[in-house]
Order: sequence, then structure tokens, then C-alpha cells
Amino acid sequence: MSGKKNFPLRIDPKLYEILERWAADEFRSVNAHLEYLLRDSAHRAGRLPGGRQPPAAPSEPEEQDK
Repeated sequence: MSGKKNFPLRIDPKLYEILERWAADEFRSVNAHLEYLLRDSAHRAGRLPGGRQPPAAPSEPEEQDK
């Protein structure tokens, strides 16, 4: 079983469409991209445990050759 917390999220459909396109551009699922964006924001705000750390790499595969 995953160690991640599940919770419902209500989001404006137009914002979801934007996130969906953005996630696709980054070769991530919307869920993985939201987690990345939230982790990056927490990092920038100095809110991650252990001080300022780089955001974790996404768990989904990235594009190999651009």
C-alpha cells in the first residue's frame, strides 16, 4: 500500500485543463505534476522538513531525448 495521503480536491474545470496540458508537456500525470508544484512551492517557502531542499524528482519517467 502506498504511503501517500489521498484527499478529494475540487478545482475549477478550466484550471484543471491548464494543469492537464502543463503536466503533459512535462510528461507527468496531473497528480504527479500537482505534487511536484506543491513540493516546489513548499521548498521555495522554506517549509520542507530539514530546511531548504531541492524538490524531489517526479516518480514518472521523463523524456529521454529532446
